Amino acid sequence: MDTAYLDWPFFDPAHRALAARIDAWAPQGLADVVHGESGAAGRDATDAACRDLVRRLGASGLARYAVPKAHGGALDALESRSLCILRERLAYHDGLADFAFAMQGLGSGVIALAGSAAQRAHYLPRVAAGDAIAAFALSEPDAGSDVGAMSTRARRDGDAWVLDGTKTWISNGGIADFYVVFARTDPDSRGARGISAFVVDAGTPGLSIAARIDVIAPHPLATLAFDGCRIPAANLIGAEGQGFKLAMGNLDIFRSSVAAAALGFARRAFDEALARAQARPMFGARLADLQLTQAAIGDMATLIDAAALLTYRAAWLRDVRGERTTREAAMAKMTATENAQIVIDRAVQLFGGLGVTSGRIVERLYREIRALRIYEGATEVQKIIIAREALKAAG
Repeated sequence: MDTAYLDWPFFDPAHRALAARIDAWAPQGLADVVHGESGAAGRDATDAACRDLVRRLGASGLARYAVPKAHGGALDALESRSLCILRERLAYHDGLADFAFAMQGLGSGVIALAGSAAQRAHYLPRVAAGDAIAAFALSEPDAGSDVGAMSTRARRDGDAWVLDGTKTWISNGGIADFYVVFARTDPDSRGARGISAFVVDAGTPGLSIAARIDVIAPHPLATLAFDGCRIPAANLIGAEGQGFKLAMGNLDIFRSSVAAAALGFARRAFDEALARAQARPMFGARLADLQLTQAAIGDMATLIDAAALLTYRAAWLRDVRGERTTREAAMAKMTATENAQIVIDRAVQLFGGLGVTSGRIVERLYREIRALRIYEGATEVQKIIIAREALKAAG
């Protein structure tokens, strides 16, 4: 495992110490996690594993990096480089552990950004301790990448808000203790206008799990239905009509960390491929001695470093320069996930038939990365974001 990249100027000693801490904890901390298989048959095991991982991350203190220090967190504010290191190193060891950590941050991030004092005090310490599971409910059947097409409604009724609509592709759906939900509060608004954010506790009457969704990289995923779901007026997060801004601000913080998770998957695949190539006899030598293998290894190493440079540039610009990094984070997410797909595919190829055998690490990584190229904005969406930012800069 090569961690020389941690000596790049993007990082401080605290970041290197955090990476070392995760790598020291993970082999034992994650050793006996029981993962569910793909499909409905493995769903209960996946749910249980995710709950278990949230508790473990809380007990280890790593979940504290998902919330600010004032509410039980590790740092004064959410820091992109620390989030990236956590996700990269956790993804290297276990994809579901990365997922569990990421959703604690993404699911509670809007509350950290704009929640009331009472909301922050009630939810964030529990997230940091691993005592509550968070979820982020933005996507809808006809409003995934196009958030402005949102149709879920929230209407004011005295001292309450009443929510009606459907959310889908919701990570932690079915196991979360609370959901940060986005709904249109101005019925006459169009596009991104008139959307607000709310916190809705699991078990609230009118909120139900309409369906569980099974995907190739198993994790808890569901469609949520809101049917006259009545919540207190105090559950509005931030100002009415500011939901889109809050959602995008939260995604901007975490988008570079998606790239970091892809890096973790790619680095693990690369290490597995190196070990396999050095150990596998081939034509009187080793697989690693063949020029075609060496060419593949050279490509893989370069793809990883190229993605890492873009990822940690985005994180550094946000942390150190305080810059808005919509463009840089989109470049990082697109490049890291696409490059990781190539790296992992080549690792599978170097393993030959074993590479497509169920239960092999590279086979699991192949399924993990295919999903990550779509989550939190597919590659095509990242291209649109990058182009819009470039055109804006050009005047």
